Amino acid sequence: MFPLADLARLLTRVEGVLTRLEAVFPPPPPPPDWNATAFRWRKRGARGHLQAVAHPHAIDLDDLVAIDLQKQAIDANTRQFVAGLPSNNVLLTGSRGTGKSSLVKAMLARYADRGLRLIEVDKTDLVDLPDIADAIAGRRERFIVFCDDLSFDAGEPGYKALKVMLDGSIAAPGANVLIYATSNRRHLLPEYMSENLETRHVGDEVHPGESVEEKISLSERFGLWISFYPFGQDEYLAAVDGWLASFGIPVGRTARERTARHREAIQYALQRGSRSGRVAWQFARTFAGAAALARKSAR
Repeated sequence: MFPLADLARLLTRVEGVLTRLEAVFPPPPPPPDWNATAFRWRKRGARGHLQAVAHPHAIDLDDLVAIDLQKQAIDANTRQFVAGLPSNNVLLTGSRGTGKSSLVKAMLARYADRGLRLIEVDKTDLVDLPDIADAIAGRRERFIVFCDDLSFDAGEPGYKALKVMLDGSIAAPGANVLIYATSNRRHLLPEYMSENLETRHVGDEVHPGESVEEKISLSERFGLWISFYPFGQDEYLAAVDGWLASFGIPVGRTARERTARHREAIQYALQRGSRSGRVAWQFARTFAGAAALARKSAR
């Protein structure tokens, strides 16, 4: 028999080995909670899993103003997708803060009760797109894989994975999944002046070089492009009024009140150096919070 002291030391060493093995070989991830409407793709070591989002950011489509054409385009595509009809992967590009991400979130709020689900995937995890497709294969729900603020540098592995997932694999994409991506870059990759030197003239025609063609080839795999543009002052103030109303703040009972509030909103935008839907939302939150605090103090 082992002396008790030797046995205790052996058990301590075995416990240490098991702890190190657990770090190398983590336990299998839990199964997805299919009652959820939104998920994030999370990694544990080399394994990924769908993590349910307890409180998805719900945005009412009617709260998004000054982007009516963009709303119509993505709503029509999403409605077709939820109905099981032909629909396209979507690339939303353009100026920052104009509602690209909010519009995707609004689709979940609008169609979740019809079976739409949202899966958020970081750019670094795009190489796992085939695993995500396998995880949702055969499900009755309709899944939008959402890649926010997407851009690539040359040679990143996620670039090729996304390209293959969109339209380049020997396996047909699942009928229950689409990819919605937002980006400030239309072609998702940086563009350099040196690439223009590759352009060739054949007769009267201009043929882009291979570098440009490679960059265009990814964005062209999205069947629907939706462009967003900088807000003018009228669009910005309309967004301010809309967000204030969503917080229960009336725009103003008189023209003087409304003018004063708009003046505050313009000053706020000047301080931020930007007029956009995001800045309008931030101003409305600031104003609504201050108004609520004032009412509370007055009691």
